[in-house]
Amino acid sequence: MNKVKIITIAMGALFLTMCVPPEGGRDKGLAKDKAKLDSLRKVRCPRLMSSAAEYYRNRDWKQTVRIYKEITSLDCDEWNPVYAPPKEIYQYYAIAYEQLGRFDSSEFVLLDGLQKLPESVDLRKRLAYAYKRQGKKDREIIEYERLIDMAPDDISIMNDLSKLYKDEGRYDDQIFILQKILKINSNNEIAQSELALAFESSGRDPLDVYRKRYDDNPDNLSYGLDYADRLGRVDRYEDAIPVLKGVISQDPSSKLAYRKLAEANKAIDDLKAAASAYEGLFKIDPRDSRIAIDISNVYLEDNEYGKALRWADKAVSLNGGTGDGYGQKGKVYYYGWDNIRKNPFTTDDRIVVKLAYNYFVKAESKGFRGFSKRAWLEENAKDILYGKAQWFMAEDKVKRTRSVSPVLSDYDWVTESLKAEVGWQ
Repeated sequence: MNKVKIITIAMGALFLTMCVPPEGGRDKGLAKDKAKLDSLRKVRCPRLMSSAAEYYRNRDWKQTVRIYKEITSLDCDEWNPVYAPPKEIYQYYAIAYEQLGRFDSSEFVLLDGLQKLPESVDLRKRLAYAYKRQGKKDREIIEYERLIDMAPDDISIMNDLSKLYKDEGRYDDQIFILQKILKINSNNEIAQSELALAFESSGRDPLDVYRKRYDDNPDNLSYGLDYADRLGRVDRYEDAIPVLKGVISQDPSSKLAYRKLAEANKAIDDLKAAASAYEGLFKIDPRDSRIAIDISNVYLEDNEYGKALRWADKAVSLNGGTGDGYGQKGKVYYYGWDNIRKNPFTTDDRIVVKLAYNYFVKAESKGFRGFSKRAWLEENAKDILYGKAQWFMAEDKVKRTRSVSPVLSDYDWVTESLKAEVGWQ
């Protein structure tokens, strides 16, 4: 029995020894296979690379894809990475698929290429683009985040990621990226503007962003105007005024700066300063009747009726055809009368409000549709307006001139007379 066992063990050992090839023989086999593959690559790879370049130049994308597929299956880049550079192979291979509209295939090629070239910025950019065209926003963002780590000083990549965050409403992330851009280039105007908008969209106060943007770029007057505008939106007009004055000192021809300065002064009830700013604006554009009316309104609000009336006359002289200036004269007379009138009405009261009525009528006849008390005055004409009954009681010397003027000192700003109408005896 023992003899049988010994024989069996001996035969098994002999069998195992025969099945395992000698170590040197296996290495020789692998070397032989590699030699055959290298020989094939030496012949095929140069031809394939040449064909791929030709098809790519001719925009024959199907053939380009076919050739690059064979190039990658042969691993030509491993045979000679100088003659067959792997980045070029996978990039152009992916682009060919893009041109065919097959972005899923482009994605597959690029992922394969990134296995060999994980630090390739160009391949990762194309992968992000492939994700974009497929609507894979989350993956696109991930790739850009990886790109930021790979190229931390590349502002163009940061700008692209900032736009993606903005589109997705990820404003806090966008703010973080924009602040990184500004650390690299503090004068980047696009990043500064986008940062202000991101702060606003996120619900955070963007004022500091607008202030810093202007402080860093004092020669950029639009930044000063933006900052002043933002200050005004939060009722910080007193802070906006020196900013606007600074803009004007650099550009005395800035009509927008003068107008904003006038509005800011008006908002804090500094009407004299508001009028002065509007007058500065009028010097720049002395043919604009609307500015004259703005000045008239400021003086009217400050109860400076004489100055308000003179600027209304200026508006008439500049553009009498529209009726705006006549409407403004009616408005000045009406508000002056309403503020000064006595109870009961004096003759002077009636004269002034009649002047207001006459100008309202004239303005409306020219198409004016602004402030007017014409209808109300007509309804109350007998009780308010100077008319035939008052003229009948006038002195003879007044009747001889066919005009009547107020005589009380309260109306010393009224420099024109009321002309007698037909039928007044």
